[in-house]
Amino acid sequence: MSIASLLKKDESVTDEFEAYVCDDDTTQALVPVLNERDWDPSLVKKGGIENAIRTLATAASPKFLFVDLSKSASPMDDMNALAEVCQLGTMVIAIGTENDIDLYRGLISSGVQEYLVKPVTTDQLRECILVAENALRMASENVAPTDEKQTDKLVAVVGIRGGVGASTIVSSCAWLIANEMKKNTAILDMDIYFGTDALTFDLEPGRGLCDALENPSRIDGLFIERAMIRQGDNLSILGSEASLNDPTYTDPAAMSHLISELKHNFNYVIMDLPRNMAAEYPLMLSEADEIILVSDLTLPAARDVIRFLALCKTIAPETTVKIVLNKIAGVGMVEVDKKDFEASIERSVDWEIPFDPKLMVQASRAGKPLPQAAKMSKIVKVLTAISADITGDNAAEEKNSFWKKITSGSKK
Repeated sequence: MSIASLLKKDESVTDEFEAYVCDDDTTQALVPVLNERDWDPSLVKKGGIENAIRTLATAASPKFLFVDLSKSASPMDDMNALAEVCQLGTMVIAIGTENDIDLYRGLISSGVQEYLVKPVTTDQLRECILVAENALRMASENVAPTDEKQTDKLVAVVGIRGGVGASTIVSSCAWLIANEMKKNTAILDMDIYFGTDALTFDLEPGRGLCDALENPSRIDGLFIERAMIRQGDNLSILGSEASLNDPTYTDPAAMSHLISELKHNFNYVIMDLPRNMAAEYPLMLSEADEIILVSDLTLPAARDVIRFLALCKTIAPETTVKIVLNKIAGVGMVEVDKKDFEASIERSVDWEIPFDPKLMVQASRAGKPLPQAAKMSKIVKVLTAISADITGDNAAEEKNSFWKKITSGSKK
């Protein structure tokens, strides 16, 4: 029962439901669910997973299959044997008496939808079927044939210094890509304790990111759908507001698995990556398809841009790195001139965003992302150019090229 079996639907799957159980209590818990759905109670059979393997070896598999592992001497071996006879499209829910996290993880990673420990209740079984139905629906939608090339691009945005506005750029570009360019987009706010991307949209971040990193073996399309907050039809946010009294260690493997699953489910993933996490977990940068460093015109920022450029060259030599100067005030109002800044980092910056504190306050009070609150502002024109560059939307890029030239100091 591979993961692929959950993502493909086979027309040879006939009956809606079958169950192979080992005790009467489980049968009694199942009967009300069957009655609610007009399913035949005779489809509940005795014998557990051993009987399921024997029966399905010569018969068509159902859409939903309950198997009891209570009398199995080797649950994982039996589950692998079941996978050999189960047809594609079968959604398997296992039940048993063994309350063991390693068994649970093994079953889930093998493609089992859920594992419940006895005694099970009617409510638990009803919920499992509902969740399984949603998973089948999502799988059907995800594998629908299309002639359009599906992009899966991860962009890591790193604020070189605190307060340079990296989160504003993340939320703004993600909103533009999702709402103006109509691309399925996700924001991954890796600031587990102090992330603000959800707050930008006047939403509560919840514990989605923490749950994902604490339970990496459970991360799949359905888990992500539950953990993420939807801002609109094309934009979802994954973040957390972890307790300050509960310091956590993040497993790099969990991060990598999460990123992989997000890229599988979204066209564009815009990751708000705190500078300390980028330094502690450089694999986050190496996983990115593009890195955007956000800086201001200060001496410490110039120093740290140099350091991050060196880090990116070491761990992600093939990855494109762009630089955005944010909150750029008028002449004589910056600590380091742009010319000196570029000389010190030995390259040109890609975009400059002007400083407009009044506009930022207005957008914040409105509880809206900047492109929605101030669509025609110079700041949003630059943000649109950045978004177009991320997606490769040449039409949008040409539309905003004039503003890009102005803000970068070029002549028309």
